[in-house]
Amino acid sequence: MTRAGTARRLAAGAAYGGGGVGLAGAALYAVLREEARAARRNIDARREPDPPAGNGVYGRGRTRPLSFVVLGDSSAVGLGVQRAAQTPGVLLAAALAELAERPIRLTRLAVSGAKSPQLADQVEAALEEKPALALIMIGANDVTSRTRPSVSVHHLGEAVRRLTEAGAEVVVGTCPDLGTIRPIGQPLRLLARRWSRQLAAAQTIAVVEAGGRTVSLGSVLGPKFATDLSMFSNDQFHPSAAGYAQAAAVLLPALADAIGAWPEGADRRLRTGRREAVQPVARAAARAAARSGTEVQPAEKRGATAGPRGPWALLRRPRTPEVPTAEEAERAEQSPEVLAP
Repeated sequence: MTRAGTARRLAAGAAYGGGGVGLAGAALYAVLREEARAARRNIDARREPDPPAGNGVYGRGRTRPLSFVVLGDSSAVGLGVQRAAQTPGVLLAAALAELAERPIRLTRLAVSGAKSPQLADQVEAALEEKPALALIMIGANDVTSRTRPSVSVHHLGEAVRRLTEAGAEVVVGTCPDLGTIRPIGQPLRLLARRWSRQLAAAQTIAVVEAGGRTVSLGSVLGPKFATDLSMFSNDQFHPSAAGYAQAAAVLLPALADAIGAWPEGADRRLRTGRREAVQPVARAAARAAARSGTEVQPAEKRGATAGPRGPWALLRRPRTPEVPTAEEAERAEQSPEVLAP
C-alpha cells in the first residue's frame, strides 16, 4: 500500500497498519513497552513546570483585537522554557500583530500531556473566546500512549469542524517526527518515527476534510534537532527556546495567510520550485508528512472540491520567515486597557 493509501486508511478508521508491533510477537512487544516506560521515567524526571501562559493583547492599534487561541499538548504550552515570551503562542501572537498591523489577543488553552480525545474540553473553552484564528498542536502523546490513530484523527477532525463552523480559521501543526528523541531507545525510536509520520498524514486528511489546514512539523524535530542538543530543553524531549522559535517560524506563514496577513508576493512555492500544487488530499498528506513546513489546505480543481480520489488539497511550501525574539515579543505585549473597545 502506498503512503497515501496508508494515510487514507488510518484516517478512515481502519486498524493500525498490519506492519505494527502486533506482528513482532509478544516478546518484542514486551521489550518495546519497557523501553517506553523507561523513556517516560527519564523524561518525567527532568521535566520542568509549565511556563506562564502569556495571555493578553499583543501589538498596537485602536482596532478591536483579533482573538487567537492555542490548543493542544505540551508543545503548544511551550513546556521546557521558563518565560512566556519564549512559548509558541506568544512568539506567534507578536509576529501576527506585526504582519496584520492590528492587535492580537492570545488565549492559551493547551494542556501538557493532552491527547487528541481531550481536545473537546479545550474547544469548549475556545469557543467562549469567539476566536478568529486557532492553532492546534497535538499528536506526540497519542503516539507515545499508542492511542489508535482512528481515535486520534476522529477527535482532531471534530475539534477542527467545531471551530470552523464557529467562524474560526484553523491551523494544525501535525505530529512531529519522534524518531529524533534521545530518551527513546532503539528499536522503539525507529517505530516511533514511523508511527508519528503515519499519524501526521492521517491528521492532515482529517483536518482538510473538516475545513482546516495543516503544517507539517515532522523534521522540525528532524536533522537539526538530531545533531544540535541546544534545540532541546533539559528533558531532551521538548524543544528549547531556540527550538520553539524554529517551530513558530514554520507555522507563521499558514497562520498569517489564514487571516489575510501574509504579504502579497511572498514566496510560498514548494521547495522543488513548482508553483502551488492541487492534488488528492491523501497524496498531499503523504508528501507533507515527509517535508517539514509543508502546508496542506482545502482546494478546488476545475470548480470541484473533490475528485475520484477524494477531496482536493492545495500543497505548498513557503520559505521560513523570521519571528520576533522573546525580547521583542515581550515588548509587543500591551495591556487591554490601552485599546479602544
